[in-house]
Amino acid sequence: MRDTESSVSSWSSYRGVLLLSMLLLLAMALIWRVLDLKFSRQDFLQEQSDARVIRNLVIPAYRGMIVDRNGEPLAVSAPVITVWANPREIDLNNTAALYRLADILKRDREALLRQLRRKKNKAFIYLKRRIQPELGNYIKRLGIKGVYMQRAYRRYYPTAQVSAHVLGFTNTDEQGIEGLELLYNDWLQGKSGKKRVYRDRLGRIIAIDDDWIAATPGKDLILSLDRRIQYLAYRELKQAIKKYRAISGSAVVLDIQTGEVLAMVNQPGFNPNKNSDRKAGKYKNRAVTDMFEPGSTVKPLTIMAALQTRRYSTSTLVDTGDGWFVIGRKTIKDTHAHGKIDLPTIIQKSSNVGVSKIALHLPKAMLWEVFASFGLGRDSGSGFPGENFGRLIQPRRIHKIEQATLAFGYGLSTTTLQLAQVYSTIARAGKIIPVSFIKQTEAPQVSGYANIEAKYIKRVIRMMEKVVAPGGTAPNAAIPGYRVAGKTGTAKRTARGGGYTEKQYDAIFAGFAPASRPRLAMAVVVRKPRQGGFYGGVVAAPVFRNVMAGALRLLDISPDKIQRQLNRQWLDTQIEDAIKRNIQVQNGQSQG
Repeated sequence: MRDTESSVSSWSSYRGVLLLSMLLLLAMALIWRVLDLKFSRQDFLQEQSDARVIRNLVIPAYRGMIVDRNGEPLAVSAPVITVWANPREIDLNNTAALYRLADILKRDREALLRQLRRKKNKAFIYLKRRIQPELGNYIKRLGIKGVYMQRAYRRYYPTAQVSAHVLGFTNTDEQGIEGLELLYNDWLQGKSGKKRVYRDRLGRIIAIDDDWIAATPGKDLILSLDRRIQYLAYRELKQAIKKYRAISGSAVVLDIQTGEVLAMVNQPGFNPNKNSDRKAGKYKNRAVTDMFEPGSTVKPLTIMAALQTRRYSTSTLVDTGDGWFVIGRKTIKDTHAHGKIDLPTIIQKSSNVGVSKIALHLPKAMLWEVFASFGLGRDSGSGFPGENFGRLIQPRRIHKIEQATLAFGYGLSTTTLQLAQVYSTIARAGKIIPVSFIKQTEAPQVSGYANIEAKYIKRVIRMMEKVVAPGGTAPNAAIPGYRVAGKTGTAKRTARGGGYTEKQYDAIFAGFAPASRPRLAMAVVVRKPRQGGFYGGVVAAPVFRNVMAGALRLLDISPDKIQRQLNRQWLDTQIEDAIKRNIQVQNGQSQG
């Protein structure tokens, strides 16, 4: 009996020691674990804790507005909501709420569920970017854990297609990727801010860290564009493209005194507010990217060069014969036979034969230098992304036929903007001013001078006025009350295999007004008109007339033709009075 009791007592004692030892080992393990977590893995644990309760949120910066010269908005950033999710937190069995979310976001229900299931191990995915803020309230009411919203901005263009090619557009992150949005992106975009928020286990924000960085808004950009003239140019060009079934067209209006772009439009157009409409063929700014041969619009430069040699004057006669002229194997033709005509008539009737014969008597290097000095083949100074500078054949490559055809605009290429700048330089009597898309607050610096004396330029300007008069090639460009100087161009289009097509043309007109004190210059190009005519004086000149007439009125530029007529009437009256007085004196003398 005692042995049994002794045995039980020993076992109890042993079990107690074993239990105590196990508890001691467990306590030591716990202490070691605490120390390990405290000192060895503190950073890791803090990071994991923060990841569950702390979020660093980006505060989007407001992108600066783009406005026209009068402060009218052309591009603004409107507040929107970006919806994102943490799929790890979402209850995928709550299909009723998720279906409702898909409906609000205008997404396919099953597609949304598939996205969440496929990304279930991710902590962040976008569900819908840039939705209307009021939809955010409906999403909040759903109370779906793991679905969050963040304030953002969306770029909106009030003028839509009208200014699209100049402004360009931004991507979903409000970064400029085309046009002036790209060129002035650093100026417009601002700098995003940051703030740290603390969330509870349901994802609700319970506190915001005081140490946060506010967003710095972007700066507003004031353009040289006049929205009223831009609308006018867009409307008139679009109507012409439709009327003549042309494939494309461009028009540019410049302020001659400042070099500012008041309007720049293209067809076909696109709506930058619709992502689906942003197609490469539509959104490129053809006025600065698409090159064409300017045709007869450069004839005034050839005549200036002739006058500069002093071997020609305004009364010099050139024999154009029956309207054709053979050089080697090439035949240069006029639309009509003009016989012997002077230089003003060569411009007025746009004689290819006449201007070619003049060009062949000029040093070819001089002809090239005159063309280049007016800006052909050179940078306009606008800085617009993707701008082409045109092409001007080098003097060493100019042979007899090239010298003749260069005189009436073949063998070189230009853009609509560059052509408008050339005519601005003519209107300023040779002073060269860079083109600007930004409103100028000070008088621009003259960057150079064309290689023609001002007196010869002014003589050619008077010749160019005859182009829009009865008997010229562009009476359709005449504006009642204003003196207009301009020139038509009808250039054959190049063929794919080389050479020129016989039935495809570019219709061109460039000019400025008022001719007595030039203020506005404009170039119009209608590419490949396919019905109703193809001559520059028929297709492009009316666009010039309608836009220029409206712009002159909008800018309150006084007519100069009426004053000229009044001056002539006054002079005629004075002459008549003088004649009458002279007759009376003579009668008195005879009677005496």
